[in-house]
Amino acid sequence: MSENTRREFIQTSLAAGAAVGLAAATGDAAEVTGLPTRPLGKTGVRVSIIALGGWHIGAVENKDEAVRIMHTAIDEGLTFFDNAWDYHDGGSEEIMGRALSAPGNRDKVFLMTKCCGRDAKTARQHLDDSLRRLKTDRLDLWQFHEINYDNDPEWIVEKGVLAEGLKAQKEGKVRFIGFTGHKAPHIHLDMLTRHAWDTAQMPVNVCDWFYRSFAKQVVPAANKQGTAVIGMKSLGGGKGELVQKGVCTAEEAHRYALSQSIAALVTGIDSMDVLKQNVATARNFKPLEGEELQRLLTKVKPHAGDGRHEHFKSTQKFDSPYHQKQHHLTAQEVGTG
Repeated sequence: MSENTRREFIQTSLAAGAAVGLAAATGDAAEVTGLPTRPLGKTGVRVSIIALGGWHIGAVENKDEAVRIMHTAIDEGLTFFDNAWDYHDGGSEEIMGRALSAPGNRDKVFLMTKCCGRDAKTARQHLDDSLRRLKTDRLDLWQFHEINYDNDPEWIVEKGVLAEGLKAQKEGKVRFIGFTGHKAPHIHLDMLTRHAWDTAQMPVNVCDWFYRSFAKQVVPAANKQGTAVIGMKSLGGGKGELVQKGVCTAEEAHRYALSQSIAALVTGIDSMDVLKQNVATARNFKPLEGEELQRLLTKVKPHAGDGRHEHFKSTQKFDSPYHQKQHHLTAQEVGTG
């Protein structure tokens, strides 16, 4: 994006800011900004169809620029913000807290972060840390992070983590509760039997359809019980492997994910250019269907069935180091392949 184009984009966003603030109070922000919203399952809340990913915003080297990106996102109607306790050792929450501390911003945003604790005491510590870093007294959504191991669902219940989340709800510190994971559909299905979750976050991308598919196995089950699905890894995770390897374009990947029965899609945004592209895709979104969808799936299928672009499902090397240590995994056991 040239400096002139960037300045024009920011100026246009700022001009819409006051209108967005008013619309947020009346529930018609989408009409003002043109960025669509969807119901968040059974919660009664609507969220922007794309969310700003906490890991990527925390990776922006210039923190002033990271704040500007988030302020611009809010003005553009992208008001679903994702984060997690462990992203960049808390740095992602801290920079997001700085952005949300500007007058009025916290009330415009549906704020979600994730808990990495697997016992009640640690979960409470993570909640307190997150609230302090994010400079807020409440979370709109608190999700139990990286339910990636077969015994994680048991730990969440038996070690008191879920009970701590329900307690935080009663205290007014948390509105809704959910969970995330990127490993295996059967683990998500196990979690869905343990509580009437408000949300469940999972990989949703064009390769997923052909390999250990969350879209086929988990999305219908979650929707059936009113649990909102939040998609992630639409570009394959990391730095967008599906686009880098020529499997599909970013627009195709985002359109495919948004064409599934999900409430929102978490997208990695680490520059004004990426923000502009993702906002444009969301504003102009049309479902992939019919022959257009079949052409994309036909193109992707030869690259997908063996999981070569979704190693986060078949290896442990993409799991958070914090969770690797929780499960007493050594670097040698995790490996690099």
